[in-house]
Amino acid sequence: MTKKLNSFESLGNINFKNLRKDISPNSSSIIKTDTPKKNQNLEAHFSNKGRAGKVVTIIKGFDGDPQSIKKFAKSIKTYTGSGGTIKNKEIIIQGNFRDKIIVFIESLGYKVKRVGG
Repeated sequence: MTKKLNSFESLGNINFKNLRKDISPNSSSIIKTDTPKKNQNLEAHFSNKGRAGKVVTIIKGFDGDPQSIKKFAKSIKTYTGSGGTIKNKEIIIQGNFRDKIIVFIESLGYKVKRVGG
């Protein structure tokens, strides 16, 4: 039986052992891809077209097998703390995280171009 929490003090005494700390771009827990980075010219787009007004960030130009694209998209989604998907070799991240994603991708060693407004 668990103890009932009656105050913020008792809430502060809870020990969270299995939670991950904040992920930084230089964190070793981020999944690295095996795709050559020198020849990759990625583009970071911002769009809400065809999505009922919802804003998304689109990463285009990533070359690699489907498994490496999944790993790359997973690391971006983990870093931004948002959802996303992969369609036609484009990584679609929910929300306007274009500048944050550009900094993250550049820290991984890729060249990123900011496209659009």
